[in-house]
Formats: sequence, C-alpha cells, structure tokens
Amino acid sequence: MPPARQSRAAGEPAPSGSRAARAPGRPASDRRRRQAAPVQAPPAVADAPIDPPPSAATAVPSASDAIPAQPAAPARPLARKAGARVSGPAAGPASEPAAKPASTPASKPASKPASNPAPERASKPASRSASKPVPASAPASKPAASPARKAQPRRAGAKARAAARPARPAAAPRPEPPASAATTPGASAATPGSGAADLAGIAASAFPVWSIDPGRLLALQNEYAARLQQLWTGFLQPEAPPPPLPDKRFAAPAWTRRGPFAWNAALYLLNADFMQRMAESVEADQHTRERIRFFTQQWVDALSPANFLTTNPEAQQLLLDSNGESLRHGIENFLSDLGKGHISMTDESAFEVGRNVGTSRGAVIWRNDVIELIQYAPSTATVGSRPLLLVPPFINKYYILDLQPENSFVAHAVARGHTVFLVSWINAQPEHGRLTWDDYIARGVIEAIEVVRAVSGSDTLNALGFCVGGTILATALAALAARGERPVAALTLMTTLLDFEEPGVLGVFIDPAQVAWREQTLGDGGLMTGQELSTTFSFLRPNDLVWNYVVSNYLKGQSPPPFDLLYWNSDSTNLPGPLYCWYLRHMYLQNELRVPAALTCVGQPIDLRRIDVPTYVFGAREDHIVPWRAAYASTRLLSNRLRFVLGASGHIAGAINPASKNRRSFWTGASLPSSADEWLASATEHPGSWWTDWADWLESFKGPARPAPTAPGDPRHPVLEPAPGRYVKLKARIEPVPAAIPSP
Repeated sequence: MPPARQSRAAGEPAPSGSRAARAPGRPASDRRRRQAAPVQAPPAVADAPIDPPPSAATAVPSASDAIPAQPAAPARPLARKAGARVSGPAAGPASEPAAKPASTPASKPASKPASNPAPERASKPASRSASKPVPASAPASKPAASPARKAQPRRAGAKARAAARPARPAAAPRPEPPASAATTPGASAATPGSGAADLAGIAASAFPVWSIDPGRLLALQNEYAARLQQLWTGFLQPEAPPPPLPDKRFAAPAWTRRGPFAWNAALYLLNADFMQRMAESVEADQHTRERIRFFTQQWVDALSPANFLTTNPEAQQLLLDSNGESLRHGIENFLSDLGKGHISMTDESAFEVGRNVGTSRGAVIWRNDVIELIQYAPSTATVGSRPLLLVPPFINKYYILDLQPENSFVAHAVARGHTVFLVSWINAQPEHGRLTWDDYIARGVIEAIEVVRAVSGSDTLNALGFCVGGTILATALAALAARGERPVAALTLMTTLLDFEEPGVLGVFIDPAQVAWREQTLGDGGLMTGQELSTTFSFLRPNDLVWNYVVSNYLKGQSPPPFDLLYWNSDSTNLPGPLYCWYLRHMYLQNELRVPAALTCVGQPIDLRRIDVPTYVFGAREDHIVPWRAAYASTRLLSNRLRFVLGASGHIAGAINPASKNRRSFWTGASLPSSADEWLASATEHPGSWWTDWADWLESFKGPARPAPTAPGDPRHPVLEPAPGRYVKLKARIEPVPAAIPSP
C-alpha cells in the first residue's frame, strides 16, 4: 500500500520547492491531472526508420544511422519555395535535423542544468487558463523529452505503485522469414502487408515526384495566349469563315453550319491540344509520365462538346426533326444499359453463342471446376498424328477464336489437317472466388494436356496460347519441364507477354498502392467482376469504345448495329480474386516471370529457358495491350528455334485476320537481333494474313498423317455435350441497378 498523503490546511503555505509553490495560481486538481497524464510527443523519424521499397535503386540512410541516441524532436516538413523545380522527394532526408520550433513560451525548453533539483517549469503559455486541459494535439508545443523533464523526481506514491505493479513479460522475438523468401527476388513484396518496405513503396507510388520546366511552361502559355487571341478575333468578325475542325467528332456539317458550335469546338480543340502538350512536358519517371498523359487524355476526351446535348448541334437538330422521339429513345437506351451495367456497343439480341457465333462442330469431352475441354470435328480425310491444343485468355471468352465460319481461327486450323482441342475457361461465379493461379495451371492447362495426350494417343502435342493464355501456358510448360516432362513439340505465342517491362497502356493502372488495395479486398477470396474489367478495357480507347456510344445511343437515340466482334467484347467474364491479385503482383508489378527461379508455381521453380521447343512468336504492330516490342522480348527469354512475325493492326484485329479475306500484311525476319527496332529495320513485309505463314511453319510439326477420328473423345473421356459447352454461356453476374426514373 502506498503511504497516505498528508493533507494541508487551507491557506497553509506550500513547502519550498514543491510543484504547488512553483505554480501558486493553479488549482491542485489541475496540477494532479497534469501529473497523472503527461503529454507524450510523437516519435521522431529516427525512432522508426522505414526500409526503402525493393525497387529502389539506392538506399537512403535513416536518421538513426547518422545521429546518436538523444532526445527526439518533432520534425517539420521542409517548405518548398514557390515556383521552384521539384528535384527530389517532398520531404528532406531522414538525417536532416528538425526545424526549430516556433518561438513560443510553450516550445522553449528549460535552459538550466540538470543538476538543479527543482528546475523552473517553462512550458506553460502565459495566456492559457489554468483550468483548461492540455489538448491531445499539443505535442508540437513541447519537446519530446527535455533533460529538465527527465530530471524531475517522481512522487513517492508513484514509485510505490510502480513497484507493486507486476512485471511485464518480455516480448517474443520476431520470427525470421523463411530462407526461400530471402532468396527469391521480390519475395518481400509478395505478401500484402509484408513490412515497412511495402508501405514505403505504396507511399512513393501514391505521391510521385514530377515537375514542368518553367521556361517550357512559359513558352506554352505565350503560345496559347496568342492562338486564343487569334481565335477570339475571328469569332468577333461576322464575315470570318468558321475555324477548321480537324477531328472526326466534328466532321458533320452541323458543326460548321452554325457559328457558335464551330467556335466552341475550336476552343475545345485548342484547350485539348495545350493540356496534352503540358502533360508531355512533365519531367518525371516514365511510369508517372505515362499516367499523367493517360489521365489527361481521359479528361480531355470526356469534356468534348460532342458528348453533351447542349453543345452538340447534331443531337439538337435530330431532336427537332424527330419531334423529341430521339430524346425518348435515348432515355430508353440509357435505362436499358443501366440495367445491364455497361454501354451497349452492338445489338446483343442478334447473337447467341452456339447459334451464330462459336459454331464450329465439336463436343465437350472433359470438364472440371476450372475448364471444359472441347474437341473439334475434322474437316479433312486425314489429320496429323500430333494434335493442336488452343489456350485462349481467361479474360473474355474463347469464341474470339471462332466467331464466324469465315473468320474462325479454329476452322482454319482444322482445315489444315490438325485435330484441334480448345480450353474453355469457367466464367467465375461466387463459389469460384478462391481459385488461384496454381489452380488454373494445374486444373486448367496441365489437366488439358494430359487429356489431349490420352485421347489422341500421342505422347506430344502442339500448343498455342493467346494473350494471357500464352502467359499461363508458358508458365505451365516451364513447371512441367522442371519435373522433367516435355509434352509439347512446338509452341505458338500469339500477342503474349512474358516480359512485363513494357506492359502497354495497362501499366498506368499498376502500382504498389493499387495492387496492395486489390490484395486487401480480393486476395483472400472474391471476384474481380467482368463489368469492372470490361469498363477498364473500354477506357483504353474512350473515344471509340465509350463516348462514341454515349453520343449515338443516348444523345441521338440510335440503336447500335449488330457486330460479332463487339458482341464478344461485351460478353465479359469474372475472375477469381486470388488469381487476379497474384497475376497483378508477380507479372505486372514485379515482372518475375522473366527471372529464372524467381517464381514457384505448382511446387516447381519457373525457368522459361527450360521449355526449349521451337516457338512461333506473333505480335501486332498497333497493339496497345501487348506492345509488339514487348512481344518481341519473349525471344530473349526462350531457347531453341524461334520465329518472330509481326502483323498489322491491333490486339484483336491483328491477331484475328482470316486468310480467306487476304487483308492487311505481316513482316518476317531472317534473324533475331537483340533490339526489336533492328529486327523491323531488316524485316520483309508480305501482303495478306499471317495465318498462312503460321500454318506453313506448323506443318513440319504436325506428325505423320493418319485417318481422321470418326468420333470425339474416348471411352474414358466420353462426350458430355455438344460444343460450345456450358461454361462459355455463363454470364458475369451483375447486381441489379434500380431505374433512375421510377415507374408510375
């Protein structure tokens, strides 16, 4: 029991040197309250050094490395001079001493030596009421731990209570990370919340450093002012011709026939031009510059006067000519799309998978919780003894390879004498929300390979992967090679990324903060919805895939025409959250697939060099999802005989270029230099489709001819149902959206 305090009669003078004697005007209750709850200052930078992110090129020493242990002082961010160029992080280096606090009585530490038994208290502001409690936000007004405060002895009662308190058990030592994590590149960032390095990387990506050269900015401002004055002068002259509008959004005569609309469009184009040039002038790291350019372009495209009824003369004229019917149809289209959860790009009622898209004859011969395996009927009397397995992307659906008979890649391969098998991925539903990347490899690609070998009777097969289907196919083959298995004789990678150093426009969405957020929300289960994926891909080309349909569907009240490719584009798929998060972190963010043994999948270290089979690599010259130079980079990661072919057009139109139409062109080269641009400089252009070149290349790997099979499957793998199967018909589940206008 602590000794009882002796009370003092009212009016009795306090003993000399006591706290009450030093503050006679303060009530005793307030003094006790202040003694019982001293204000704690926040820890300084030196108390909690933060590790740099794994991608940091150089390490910044922490304050604890440069300053010996001493009382900490609150740090203040460095003020940046207005107009100065940003050349480093927003805060100063950790070893820089803290700025001097404001010169108030509360911030002035005691200046008497610690040997004084009763140093004078100097931290109370003169203007503060004695009865007013000290707010919790007051640490900036007091040093963290001044020598004078430390020298003040505790009262006897406090000492006795501290002695009577049971001892606090020692903290358990922090477990060491496993050896594999220490030796695996990028392993420290592979798990959400793995430490201070993750936090530092997230903070660095959330607050990037950028600047614009003042001279460049001044030149842009002067040029803008001159062009704006010229535009305004022309607008004030009634006889002046309308300004030129070099943009297809303003190509209709209604934009030039009515003066104010033409000048408004011209002003928009002027502002858009200078916003984009300012974004191009930003000085920052490459990723930050790309993000600024991308989101500036999004803002510019959204603010086009063509996107609003009040500034679109075409929509206004149509409204008058139709007596308001165009507006009524536009509202109906908007409410219909609101219920669907996406903007209609085509007449979706005009298509049905298995009826007029995805119609090649075949049957489902294998099904598990991840895939259906389809075997297609032959169209030739004889076929090669080595079958062909097609692995499409699990983002969107497989029938991009089998749209119509005249543009079907499946039909083209069947016609060249191949026995074609195809993987149809599950459109993930809530019960599939915990499937992982390893599940898709083991129960998707590897099981499909085993079934194809069993049904065909061939020890080896040829395989083709399209987009992310090629990425997961290559990963699976590397894992099999690590087991000593090589079931594939020839490999084709069609617009596929193996090296994610140049990820295309999708890279603007990838940073540590974004990936960490996805891991927190989806990493342990859930769905990355097809609606969100579809919206993301549409905004990669907003004028063509978003605002074009906003104008035609809603402002003009028109219905989109049927188009099979846009129907497929709108038929979105959900992805399991763990699969999606793993793919984002290890492929896009950390780019570990290209590093030998940096990844472990299905229990095997992944080294792409072990695949070691002849490989046909295709890239599309205008591809914005898999830039062709990034596709070419696969040739530096693979071994054996490699062939790179470059097709014209973009990600889909370049890949799906049927030979029957003989459109576009492609390029081939005799060698594979280290630089993609060197390869293109010496490449030869050929008219027509690259499909014919691919079929000719694959001919030598087809195997000896034999009679075509008369029925799909075998006794162990019987026909389950006709193609296209049931997985491809599953729709991405979308929560119902209430109508904006209630029914009467």
